[in-house]
Amino acid sequence: MISVTRLTNNTWSHIQHGLDRESLPKITTTAILAPLGTLLVWFTISWFLNPLRKYPGPFLAGFTNLWRFTHCFIFAHDYADTIKKLHDKYGPVLRIGPNTLDLDYPELLKTIYTTDGKWLKTEMYDNNSTIMDGQQVWTIFSTRDQVYHARIKRPVVKYFTLGSVLAIEPHMNIEIADFIKHLDNRFVSANKNFNLVDWINYFAWDQASSLTFSKRYGYMDAGHDFDSTLLIAEKTFHYFQAVSQIPWLDSFLDKNPLIRIGPPNLQNAFRIAAEALAARVSGQDENYDPSQPDYMQHFIESKETHPELVDDKIIMTYLIVNILAAADTTGITLQAIFYYLMKHPSAQKRCEEEIRSQGWDKDSVVTYAQARHLYYLEAVIKESQRMHPVLGMCLERYVPKDGIGLVLPDGSVVPPGTAVGMNPFVVGKNKSVFGEDADEFKPERWLRGEEGEEGYKMRTQRMSAADLGFGGGSRICLGRHLALVEVYKVVATLINRYDMELVEPEKEWKVEKCFFMRPRNLESRFRIRE
Repeated sequence: MISVTRLTNNTWSHIQHGLDRESLPKITTTAILAPLGTLLVWFTISWFLNPLRKYPGPFLAGFTNLWRFTHCFIFAHDYADTIKKLHDKYGPVLRIGPNTLDLDYPELLKTIYTTDGKWLKTEMYDNNSTIMDGQQVWTIFSTRDQVYHARIKRPVVKYFTLGSVLAIEPHMNIEIADFIKHLDNRFVSANKNFNLVDWINYFAWDQASSLTFSKRYGYMDAGHDFDSTLLIAEKTFHYFQAVSQIPWLDSFLDKNPLIRIGPPNLQNAFRIAAEALAARVSGQDENYDPSQPDYMQHFIESKETHPELVDDKIIMTYLIVNILAAADTTGITLQAIFYYLMKHPSAQKRCEEEIRSQGWDKDSVVTYAQARHLYYLEAVIKESQRMHPVLGMCLERYVPKDGIGLVLPDGSVVPPGTAVGMNPFVVGKNKSVFGEDADEFKPERWLRGEEGEEGYKMRTQRMSAADLGFGGGSRICLGRHLALVEVYKVVATLINRYDMELVEPEKEWKVEKCFFMRPRNLESRFRIRE
């Protein structure tokens, strides 16, 4: 035993002596270069064996998802513009990841975003799930399981039909009237400029909470994001858009069972929703008027009618998704509409003339029934949504594994299991559908021209079929009717009441163009019209 020890000690001493003088640099170099060489060989073989290598795109995107992660995290402010420019350079098929293609083929929209349930969402949506009582809970938006999605959608889908949405229009009227009051008292009467982006956000969140549980958050009353909920929600979606590009990162960041690293937690939004639900169930909700049901009451009823499908955790997911989705969708759409109108005086004047010729009281909130039949207003809303959709990222789906793959218009076949999708920002500017002036704001493209009734119908049907603003197929946004009713009412009401203008009309607005197309500045001046 002693001899072995001595031998070991002597040997170790000799090794150390050798390392210090001669071997250490060589071993260090080998230790660094060997893994890099192995990694390079692995990447090279993977690239050559990948059937997607024939499709163009950024060089790094062919090897790793780090390319799109970086662009959604560091360069998120112009991600949608980057994808659009790459499509302009490479064509309708763009490889943005080792197994992901971003397509600009509007004619395939109904194929990929279908109602048959075969084109499943990819893992990019997983990190939008939430943890409740130590368990991962999937929402209507985040779940990839089509069967589960149909189960949790079934109890509440009837509450989002157009008829059901119109039943809660009185809630909207109250919040819109309050919005007008704040604009008048804070800015119009004092002839002060203000950032319309901020105030639309305050209104959208207050309206979403009022429609959901008959109690507004209070951002319009406070005049600012007093509890940072809006800021935290934005950071949460910034996390989602980046981590969704490398989904397994979420297991180490948000879903880490040992220590949660990120993203910022929407504790306040969850707390208010939980407190409102507890008060309603116990009969102590002073804000609720039984003659005017809200969405929380609808969700509670869904538990009573479908006890085998809905529990309190599912109700909480309904509440949170209803607030987050409604606020952002409505807010971004309204901001885009007012920006494009004020940026294009001729369109603004025509819209004003159409609305004001109706003879409505400028002190009243316009009803949806009144606003919906105005043709130019409808054209403005559609064109604004086309130019500036709510979403600016590829909505990914897997090519079904039980077929030959996806046959593209150029004749090539995308193999089963490939992630494919379309970006609403890119598809909305497709020149084969919208014409050579697709990059211009032109509401008249939605109106009848000289082509006759049949030609007009065919043209507008083709353009409408390329609309991906609310998603598509079985996963189309459940609250689209809710968002559009709000938009029609707010735009018609404000244009009927105010003359509005940009403080610096020559300047372009700043927008973060990634998952959500978030505007930053819309410095405006309003006056009550004569």
